[in-house]
Amino acid sequence: MHTATARERVRAAGLKVTAPRVAVLEALSGPGHLDAEAVLERVRAELPGTSVQAVYGVLAALTGAGLLRRIEPAGSPALYEGRTGDNHHHLVCTKCRTVADVDCVVGEPPCLEPSDAGGFAVHSAEVTFWGLCADCGSERTA
Repeated sequence: MHTATARERVRAAGLKVTAPRVAVLEALSGPGHLDAEAVLERVRAELPGTSVQAVYGVLAALTGAGLLRRIEPAGSPALYEGRTGDNHHHLVCTKCRTVADVDCVVGEPPCLEPSDAGGFAVHSAEVTFWGLCADCGSERTA
């Protein structure tokens, strides 16, 4: 059953409240980073007739409205997350491709200041840290 919170968030973003929009938002309400196929699997559990095209359309609408964040780690499909508005960064395991959130390194957003902004007014920075997650790192030492 859809929660009032997801419906309210969709409505507050100025979007029409539809079952697929609420289902996608709920699929991404917890921690984690999912690609469109994983979102589709979760949505189909509740809305079996949902198409992959519908999920892509909903992901685009919710991302455009600021309800979801899209990240694109090199060599991976686009990933979506429900954590928005805080300019956090990401850790990506080079072995298993696990993605984890990491808060800003230091200070207030945008955390980083370019040496020459070239006239841009910087409002955010994206940083991706690459390495081995704890599980893959422990396999290496075992």
